[in-house]
Parts: sequence; structure tokens; C-alpha cells
Amino acid sequence: MVEAAIMREGKAKKSFLDELRAMVPAGNLSLCLTCGLCSSGCPATGLEDMDPRKFLRMLVLGMDEEVLKSDWPWMCTMCQRCVYVCPMKIDIPSMIFNIRASRPRDQRPKGIRNSCDVAVASDTCSAMGTPVEDFKFVVNDVLEEYRAAQPEFADMEAPIDKVGAEFFINQNSREPMTEPDEMVPLWKILHLAKVNWTYGSKAWAAENYCLFLADNESWETLVRRKAAMADELGCKTYLNTE
Repeated sequence: MVEAAIMREGKAKKSFLDELRAMVPAGNLSLCLTCGLCSSGCPATGLEDMDPRKFLRMLVLGMDEEVLKSDWPWMCTMCQRCVYVCPMKIDIPSMIFNIRASRPRDQRPKGIRNSCDVAVASDTCSAMGTPVEDFKFVVNDVLEEYRAAQPEFADMEAPIDKVGAEFFINQNSREPMTEPDEMVPLWKILHLAKVNWTYGSKAWAAENYCLFLADNESWETLVRRKAAMADELGCKTYLNTE
């Protein structure tokens, strides 16, 4: 097995793989069998002429510069399929996360970075910056429309800030603003199942672009705000619809 250490200017220097082994408990790539199972179910396989197995081999071979400059790590969905199928349980998504974090923040993808920043600045934690009052208006407006149009759901509810609800439900940021009708199927399911649930007027956004940006501080900020809102309403379960 090729060792991770590489030689630059005649001096031994730790490679990024050495750093990964310290940061990721399941990051021992010496256990990799090169079986390719990680690549078989990966939705990012083939993009940028890369796949998880090739990515791991590049790390093992000390191809730090090529890996760190590649845009492929930003195409990973962090869906965890590779971990589930890996017979050695090598945690590739954690490696991806740390590779993303190694890039200066201002050099990370602009779209993800801006969505993270907007969410942190918004009371609703929405990546679209949706104000509290706009969210309330859209939910109530759509609810009344469907109550009137579909009598079988005349008593359906979409509560906001209901104290003591069993479930705190979150919502993708885009749906209230661009596809409000997409919220309704979940409301119908919850209604028919007689679930005691609520949205929060604040911190209701489901997605967390700061996670995908590998911005730990902002990621934690959003998670704490969402958990605090659920606690404030006395909800027992936080249900992430994403």
C-alpha cells in the first residue's frame, strides 16, 4: 500500500489523508477493498469524471492537490449510500465535508454560500429570506383555498405556533414562496392521521445549506435556533421533512 506521506522539496510533509485520519474516525483508507460498491449507488458517479472509488484512490496515492482543487466534492449529496454499502464502513461523506471545509469560505460555491448566509440572517431560517408574516399569510391563504375547494378537508388545519403539539414540522424554504400547493399533500396526510402538529412562525425552514457549505459555526447556529423554537412551543418531536 502506498503510504500517505509525500515528499516536497526533499522534506517529508503530511498529506491531506493524514489529516483526514485524525479528523474522521472511520477514515482509514488502508481498509478499502476497491470493490466499487461505493460508486455503484452514488448519484454523483460520473460527474467531473469522478466516482467515490477513484476519489479514495487519489487520496491514498497522495494526490492532494488534485483532490482539493476538484469540484467533485461539491457534487456529493452526502446521502450516505456509500457508507451503507461499504463492507469496511469507510465514512466517505465525512471526508467530503472536511475537504469542503479546507477550502477558504469565499472560494466555496457562491449559491450554497449565499443560501447559508441568508438563512442565518432570517428569523425563519429560510434560505430565501422569507419573513415571518409572509410565511403566515401564505400558509393561511393556501389552507383556506383548499378548505373551500375540497369539502372533505373543510376542517383541515395548518397550525402555526401551536403550543403543546406533538410534532414540530418544518418546511422546505422554496415551497411557501414558489410552490405553495406542494405543502398541501403533507397537511392532508397529517390531517387524515389525526396528528397533533405545528409549524413555528420562526425557524421553520427544513434545509440547512450551511451543512453543505461545511460551515460548522453557521450550521450549529441554525440547528440551535430550530431546536429552541420547538422547545419554546413544547413540542416533543422535531420532524424534518427533508
